[in-house]
Amino acid sequence: MVVLPEGARALVDAGEFATIATLEPDGQAQLSVVWLARDGDDLLISTTKGRRKQVNLERDPRVTVLVYARENPYSYLEVRGRVSVTTEGGRELIDDLARRYTGAERYTGDAPGVQRVVVRVHPEKVVWRG
Repeated sequence: MVVLPEGARALVDAGEFATIATLEPDGQAQLSVVWLARDGDDLLISTTKGRRKQVNLERDPRVTVLVYARENPYSYLEVRGRVSVTTEGGRELIDDLARRYTGAERYTGDAPGVQRVVVRVHPEKVVWRG
């Protein structure tokens, strides 16, 4: 089990934006800017069923996440690992992230019938430049 350094935990908890890299079927990287939360040393990302990153991760669970401080982009966290994807807690996570990133009580950007999923990143390698 890989542990996040305290400074890296603080960076994630500060509500900085992150970039997640997944792998397309042809091996090319696919990048998305995402909101991010933390559960212990695991990173949590919300997405919806059918989005490119969700489809990629169901096929190949390898992922890289990069987070850096807006005020100091040379202070960054890179987490490489594998993910598990579940629908459990999907609505709760996106609402929690909306409060953190926008101040809204609920996330209202989903079309009717959209199913939220939780992407849990299990770190296997951590690079911290704090």
